[in-house]
Amino acid sequence: MSRARQKISSGPRQIERTTLPNGIRVITEAMPHVRSVSVGIWIGTGSREEPVQDTGISHFIEHMVFKGTKNRSAEQIARSVDSIGGGLDAFTSKELVSYNVKVLDEHLPEAYDVVADLVRNPLFQKEDIEKEKGVILEELKMEVDNPEYLIHEIFSSHFWKNHSLGRPILGTKQTIRGFDRDKVEHYYRHFYTPSNILITAAGSLKHKQLVDLTEKHFDDLKKKARVKLDVKPQPHAPLIFRNKNSLEQVHVYLGVPSIAMSHESRFACYILNAILGGGMSSRLFQNIREKQGLAYTVYSELTMYRDAGCMLIYAGTSQRSAGKVVDSVVHELRELTDRPVTPDELRRAKDHLKGSYVLGLESTSSRMGNLVRQELYFNRFFSLDEMLDSIENVTADEVQKLAQQFFDPKRMALAMLGRLEGFRVRREDLTGPNLR
Repeated sequence: MSRARQKISSGPRQIERTTLPNGIRVITEAMPHVRSVSVGIWIGTGSREEPVQDTGISHFIEHMVFKGTKNRSAEQIARSVDSIGGGLDAFTSKELVSYNVKVLDEHLPEAYDVVADLVRNPLFQKEDIEKEKGVILEELKMEVDNPEYLIHEIFSSHFWKNHSLGRPILGTKQTIRGFDRDKVEHYYRHFYTPSNILITAAGSLKHKQLVDLTEKHFDDLKKKARVKLDVKPQPHAPLIFRNKNSLEQVHVYLGVPSIAMSHESRFACYILNAILGGGMSSRLFQNIREKQGLAYTVYSELTMYRDAGCMLIYAGTSQRSAGKVVDSVVHELRELTDRPVTPDELRRAKDHLKGSYVLGLESTSSRMGNLVRQELYFNRFFSLDEMLDSIENVTADEVQKLAQQFFDPKRMALAMLGRLEGFRVRREDLTGPNLR
C-alpha cells in the first residue's frame, strides 16, 4: 500500500500532508528562515471520552509514558533531550493529548526517536503506577489549593452537568487511586491507535524526512477502526455558592454558552471576547479594575470544543465588593447587547487579534499546534491572510448579534467561592444593575 501525499495550497505557507497506509497522518510546515523544529505526536482523544469511573486516566497515561519505555529509563528519557539542548513536553486537554519536542534541526532524528519511543513503548510497570498515583494526588492537592482552579472545576461540573466535559482532567482522589495496570493498558490500547494518531511538525525540516521517521517508528501499528464517542454536551445555568472561610477573596465565575471551535462566527466571537475582557484595554479591566478599583484580576476567556463552547468571566474581589463586581459585569454585558461597539473599539480589538495571530505564528511550536487544530477541527488549512481577512471582515452588527445570543440572563451560570457570609445572587439580579 502506498502513502497518500498531498501538497496544501495555503498562500505562502509550505504545508504538506501524508496519510500512511495504516491511517496515521503526518502534516508538516516548512519554515526555512528558522533553525529549530517542533514535532508533536497527538492523540485525538482527551479526557472527554473517559468513562466516569476512569476520570483522569488520559492524564495518568500521559504521566506514565515518561516513567520508562522498552528502550529508555525515566532518567534516560530526560537526559536524551536535555543533552541536545531541546525541550520535551506533554499535556492533556479535554479533546487531545500531546507529546511534543523542540530541538535544533540537526537533532531531529534523535528527538523524534525519543518522543516516538514514549508513545509506542511505555512499560506501565506496577511499581511505577503506584508511585505515580501519589505524584498525581499531590498535583491534585496543589491545584485544589489554588482557588482559581477550584472555582473553575466547581463551575465546569455544574455548567456541563452529567457530561465528561464537566469532569476534571486530573481525575478525582477516588478514580486516581483505582488505576491499575490492566485499566491503563486497556485504555492505552483502545485509544493509541493509528486512526487516532496525528503527527505535526513545523520549522526547518523536509516533509519526506518526517514521513520516513514516522514509518520507521509507527509502520508496524495495524490499522484499526475506532468508534468515536460523540455525545453532545448540554449547558446548564445554575447559581452556585461555596463558602470557604480560609480564602481572603471571593472568586466569581460567570459563564454563558457560546459556539463550537469551527463555527462560522468564531472570529466575531474572538472580537467580542477581546472587547469584553481580553486584555488591559477591555471593558471589564478598564471598568472594574482601573475605574472602580474592585479587583486585581478580571478577564473573560473562551473555551471552545468540537461541538460546544463557553464564554467565561472571572474576577477575584473582596466580600463587600462582590455585589458591585457582579453588578458591573452585568452592566457590561447589557451594554454590549444594547449598543453596537464603536468603530474605534472595533478597530482596537481587530488590531489586537491580528497582532496575536501574527506573533503566535512566528514560533515553530505555535505553528505545530496550529496545524493540529486546523486538521482536527476544520479539515483544511488557512493562510495567515485568510485569517487576517476574516478578522477584518467582522462588523459591529455581528458582534452585537452574538452578544444578544450569548448574554441571555436565563442562560447565565454563576459560581462564587470564598468567605461569602451569606451573600447570594438571584436570577433576577442578572438582568440589570441592582446588586449592592
